[in-house]
Amino acid sequence: MPSFSVQVPADFQGSLRLDKYIASLPGGMNRSKLKSCAIEILVNGKTQKLSAAVKALDIIDVQWDDNVPDNITPENIALSVLYEDENVAVVDKAQGMVTHPAAGNWTGTLVNALLYRWGRSSISRIKDTPPSLTASSRRPGIVHRLDKDTSGLIITAKNRDAEEWLGQQFARRFVQKEYIAIVKGRPPALAGDIKTQIIRDPKNRKRFKAATQTEDGKSARTIYRCIASYGNYSLMRLRLKTGRTHQIRVHMKYIGCPILGDTVYGKKDDVFPEARLMLHAKKLTIRLPGKKKFSTFRSAVPDRFRTTLSFLKKNYPKEVPVWGKNHAKKKR
Repeated sequence: MPSFSVQVPADFQGSLRLDKYIASLPGGMNRSKLKSCAIEILVNGKTQKLSAAVKALDIIDVQWDDNVPDNITPENIALSVLYEDENVAVVDKAQGMVTHPAAGNWTGTLVNALLYRWGRSSISRIKDTPPSLTASSRRPGIVHRLDKDTSGLIITAKNRDAEEWLGQQFARRFVQKEYIAIVKGRPPALAGDIKTQIIRDPKNRKRFKAATQTEDGKSARTIYRCIASYGNYSLMRLRLKTGRTHQIRVHMKYIGCPILGDTVYGKKDDVFPEARLMLHAKKLTIRLPGKKKFSTFRSAVPDRFRTTLSFLKKNYPKEVPVWGKNHAKKKR
């Protein structure tokens, strides 16, 4: 997908509207193209309007898509639905499926599949609407998301009231989400509570990084526990207290344990060169619309986990942490 990044020169005088500055660049985009094609416009890692003023040393990132479709259409794609009623559907998302239409992935998504399952019509693009707004309006029922290569549980809303209800549950952090992951290395403690800010990586706009002693970015918290280790690999249980983009992947890298198969935050593994992201949303606890008690949903351990763990058990001694009353959980 096309993109460019530029830094405003240090000798730039005064300030200028963002759209006018971009248009002034060699090969820059005029306001019309920015409005029709820009998927994301960032200044110093934060989304900005075209009317924002830029100044010396600002870093501008622009991502666009020349092929935004006029319609998001229903598609007959098989789904593993664990629960469904008149308000919600809980889906066990397969690895490789994108949650909702966005730049580079306008078809084959969970939203396309749900539109078909629920007998909905195509979602048309409103004329002259920027793609960034178009994408957000083409996510019916999506209140949280999983990365493309993260498998597991995701809850979706079937009507506006349910969407608002679920959104409030997530916003007020009443939802419990638990993941499992196979990581490279061993964590610095058997269990930990990772608290950082998550900011966009200035060296790579597609990545994020954990940072401390800063107010930039968004606060993120992940609680982890090591279930077992096999040589230089560990099976982890992870609980999200916030839901930031790439949070678990960033936090595992932060503690020196990148997730096996993570090509963005880790390196190709010598033992498992073909591994894909070993991260799975295994458990979800939430109060459903109209219900007084919380409901808990569980997903089975995926085959890719079973195969990898079987290999590890055959080739490395299993080390299970010993938990005691005085065990101190390391916090970061």
